[in-house]
Amino acid sequence: MAKTKIEKIASIEEEIKQLENKKKRLIQEQKEQERKDRTNRLCKRMGFIEKLLPDTIPLTEEQFKTFVEQAIATDHSRCVLDGLTAQYAATAPAQGAEPAGRGNTQPAAKTAQTAQEDGAGGSAAQG
Repeated sequence: MAKTKIEKIASIEEEIKQLENKKKRLIQEQKEQERKDRTNRLCKRMGFIEKLLPDTIPLTEEQFKTFVEQAIATDHSRCVLDGLTAQYAATAPAQGAEPAGRGNTQPAAKTAQTAQEDGAGGSAAQG
């Protein structure tokens, strides 16, 4: 009843194939969850902006983009964002490193900095 080496190899190769398929499924599920989380976050944040600033609703995409770029490209906005991200970084290790490990603070700070740089360079082109 003992398996031959060839049968053992075939069995192990089948296990490897099954594990690779399982890995692919898990990666797909993770990507899908990340997309859902991002969509949820975007909807909540946009809803909050529209609630606070209902006058932005009729703006075109280009007008809204210009408004947001110019609104966040200020020293005051940058200081507020830096303060919030520093506060988050200080409390994240105490609450668990899961969100910080995903890099939620780094891209936001980089995006704001990029927008500030673009706003400084883009304001000359616009005005």
